[in-house]
Amino acid sequence: MALGSNTKFYETPNHPYQGERISEESALTGQYGLKNKEELWRAQSELRAYRREARKLLGQTDAEGAAKETEEFLARLKRIGVLDETDSLDDILSLDVTDILERRLQTVVYRKGLANTTSQARQFVSHGHVTVEGQRVTRPSKKVDVTEEDAVEFDSTSPLTDELHPERAEDQ
Repeated sequence: MALGSNTKFYETPNHPYQGERISEESALTGQYGLKNKEELWRAQSELRAYRREARKLLGQTDAEGAAKETEEFLARLKRIGVLDETDSLDDILSLDVTDILERRLQTVVYRKGLANTTSQARQFVSHGHVTVEGQRVTRPSKKVDVTEEDAVEFDSTSPLTDELHPERAEDQ
């Protein structure tokens, strides 16, 4: 499907004005430095898709085909770090939206201590100061695989590689 199509990759809430939901969304938006609620809704839709797939696989009766599909699905979620190595199909149903948000490049940059805040991490990524496995990435929403996590660093041409740069995180 072309990116320019009219298909949204998320669902908006059914009831737009629910105080409790709005305050929870605002808290998550602030905690993870998201630009707007749309980014949160995308993560929630991604989580819904994972749960839907897990329920479908749990309900299958074709043992041979289901086992292969289940294995591939679990391997994919473990690769992107949403599941631990010991987790099973049932554990997907108990995932939270924060498990998805933790795998975003923006959050990984913040957790690695390359930025003081999640908002600053977003800025560093969007302005092209961060590379993943040597490739410059300017999309804060990129999902970082577990294998790529150690390869997240400042771009060698970025002024932020200097430890004394005023915007660098203090706790390094």
